[in-house]
Amino acid sequence: MSDVVEQPINTQYKRNALGHLVPVEQIDEIDLIRDELVDEIIKNSRHLQAAMRDFKDRTLTEIDAFIDLSAAEYDTQIGGAKGNVTLTSFDGKYRVQIKNQANIAFDERLQVAKQLIDELIHEWAQGSRGEIRALLEHAFQTDKEGNINKGRVISLFKLKIDDPKWLAAMDAIRDSMQASHSKEYLGLYERVGNEDKYVRISLDIAGL
Repeated sequence: MSDVVEQPINTQYKRNALGHLVPVEQIDEIDLIRDELVDEIIKNSRHLQAAMRDFKDRTLTEIDAFIDLSAAEYDTQIGGAKGNVTLTSFDGKYRVQIKNQANIAFDERLQVAKQLIDELIHEWAQGSRGEIRALLEHAFQTDKEGNINKGRVISLFKLKIDDPKWLAAMDAIRDSMQASHSKEYLGLYERVGNEDKYVRISLDIAGL
């Protein structure tokens, strides 16, 4: 155990970014004012974040209840997740939209597909398919965390290559795709004038 006894934090000390306790009288006034301002802004942002989370939860609950009410008109019930839905105000000015987006993950069969494609790239090494080779190699590149870009892998399905090894690789990719979880997104929209165009009502503080 360490023999260092940590001093208690009170009104006479503030902890700096290195974790050291600094006497308040040794801190410049402008630094104290800045510290107080930042703390107040972050505190207010936490309240706003909690209010937005509560708004989303209540809105999704109310929409689920409305969908059940609408289904009851036809003597039926909708079980499980409600899926994608768009609700429009009577005058067409506003829209509320829910989207369920599944997060796709790949299992070990993706490596089988990569091996088959690597073999094809090797077979094409002396051919004239340089651009396709570059595209295939790019599709399986990983980021700094070692993750593969799902969009680049899925885009391989668009390539029309009539080769048994290629078709087997595409089957392996399809079989490897697993829906790991889904996330529910809430979108609020307002119509622009009398046009059939809706703009998103931003709740992103950076976009305001």
